[in-house]
Amino acid sequence: MDYIIEKIEGFMETGGTKKDIIFLAVSGAALVISIFNLLPLPFNAAWIAIVLCGIPIILEAIIGLITSFDIKADVLVSLALIAAVCIGEDFAAGEVAFIMQLGALLEDLTVAKARAGIEKLIRLTPQTARIIRNGQEQIIAAQQVQVDDILRVLPGETIPVDGVLVSGQTSVNQAVMTGESLPVDKSAGDQVSSGTSNQFGAFEMKASRVGEDSSIQRMIRLVQSADAGKAKIVGVADRWATWIVVTALTAAAITWLVTGEVIRAVTILVVFCPCALVLATPTAIMAAIGNATGHGFLVREGDALERLALVTKIAFDKTGTLTYGNPQVIEVKSMIHQYPERDLYGLIASAELLSEHPLGKAVVRCYKQETGSSVLPPEDFQMMPGEGVSAVVGGKKLLAGNEKIISANGMLLPGNLKEEAEQYFSQGCTVIYIAVDQALAGFAVLSDTVRKESGQMIEQLKKLKIQPVLLTGDNENAAKAIAGKLYIEEVYANCLPEDKLKRINACQKAGEKICMIGDGVNDAPALKMADVGIAMGGIGSDIAVDAADIALVDDEVKELPHLLALSRKMMTTIKYNLAFSMGLNFLAIALAVSGVLNPVAGALVHNAGSIAVIINSSLLLKWRKKA
Repeated sequence: MDYIIEKIEGFMETGGTKKDIIFLAVSGAALVISIFNLLPLPFNAAWIAIVLCGIPIILEAIIGLITSFDIKADVLVSLALIAAVCIGEDFAAGEVAFIMQLGALLEDLTVAKARAGIEKLIRLTPQTARIIRNGQEQIIAAQQVQVDDILRVLPGETIPVDGVLVSGQTSVNQAVMTGESLPVDKSAGDQVSSGTSNQFGAFEMKASRVGEDSSIQRMIRLVQSADAGKAKIVGVADRWATWIVVTALTAAAITWLVTGEVIRAVTILVVFCPCALVLATPTAIMAAIGNATGHGFLVREGDALERLALVTKIAFDKTGTLTYGNPQVIEVKSMIHQYPERDLYGLIASAELLSEHPLGKAVVRCYKQETGSSVLPPEDFQMMPGEGVSAVVGGKKLLAGNEKIISANGMLLPGNLKEEAEQYFSQGCTVIYIAVDQALAGFAVLSDTVRKESGQMIEQLKKLKIQPVLLTGDNENAAKAIAGKLYIEEVYANCLPEDKLKRINACQKAGEKICMIGDGVNDAPALKMADVGIAMGGIGSDIAVDAADIALVDDEVKELPHLLALSRKMMTTIKYNLAFSMGLNFLAIALAVSGVLNPVAGALVHNAGSIAVIINSSLLLKWRKKA
């Protein structure tokens, strides 16, 4: 029996959408021939529709009953088809089968359109790479590239793996990963991602993330995990469908016994099919997933959107979520007229040029970006862990670092300078002091800056009656400084992963639904425990992304209010769909019992409801939150 079922299922799946379209086209033509009697055939042309569209429905119903006693819409549709054929209503049977399959095709097309945006990623996966070995260029499969391999990418080619440019200059179209409309200039030292396109200029790069770890593959894994079938509300619709099947059979039997007219009983079976009810939820969920994709979100399961609609609080990690996660030089203060701020800035950048410390690298990066000038290379460079660096630049002995390096070299911080620096420390900033030839010259201030879109995003969340919460491992000064800028009232600093879990758990025990959004490994437990977890997909760690229900591909948090509003709109659409389909069903039943509807008219009314539900759901694809 299992072997037979497996063969039947294989036959049913052969051909896919193209086969369904062909069968529907032939069946539609056959129904037209049947109703207008256009051709003198030895049989009713409607039988073509019964065979092509009806048999797959009957087979699926039989398989469901045999394998798991699964009483769904297909069972009732199959009974309606068989009953219609038995009383000689061949056209009605063919029409029911045709419109049922048309509804199923429309659902498939809606789902396909919803997923089209993210499935493009799969087609963007590079197949080959140009690797440089022993000075020679070879073309190999992209899957064979290893970490630290040197690759060459020519103009117009797709970048095969993640890596860092080692030579050359170019412009890269990163729209597929970040949504940026304009190409981004790249030069030596800049990061590039797999799946993005090299616009002009050949360059060489060192591979850093390859195979399954590359950006494009991470996104593909998220695409493959997207599944609307996991939504709890879909299960509710299925349970209703089961009861409707039982009710329909009972109503048909009673009507037949009371009226003695089998045609009324058959009409009840036709109009009672819960197709619109079953279609009401998955079509809305998949359309909403497609909409979310267009706004930079990859929804891993439809259930996440259902849960998101109930959220009243959103907990944010700070670094990399509300802020850029990269230290920026926000102030340079000179103490002596000999060195204006710009000149002092250049000296600090030269002193830090060879530093491996993230703050030193940040100074060099910011100086290049802000001034467009090159950095003078240092001589006699030395790093002093925990203190700073020393170097000779243009014949001048430079010291750059924290207060320890200043004290260790016999210098004292003036009171006014120390007070000024303390003001920055109280805001969560970092200060790098600079001394020139054993004389304190000034300092530079670095801070993790707030994302430009964070303020407006928080304001829009409050308009949606959602309370923002800041959960961060940073010190209290830094946490309060960021929270103050964004008007976040509930703040928890110095949070270890277990502390974040406790805060999430406390919220849930208080009866509130909470969403967590973060990017780091330390956020993964909280992302998993929260009612909905959203990970920063671009900069987020693999563990954080895997733990989350939703990934924000381009890290643009400004779209978060749209996602929240979309989830609520999705639930409203589902409720409208369910109410409409149930109302139409009961109206059609009343008309069928009274004899107003015959099987043909009943099939038209009922299946028109299914199509209306699908069309209503598809409107979510283009829906956008009003400003």
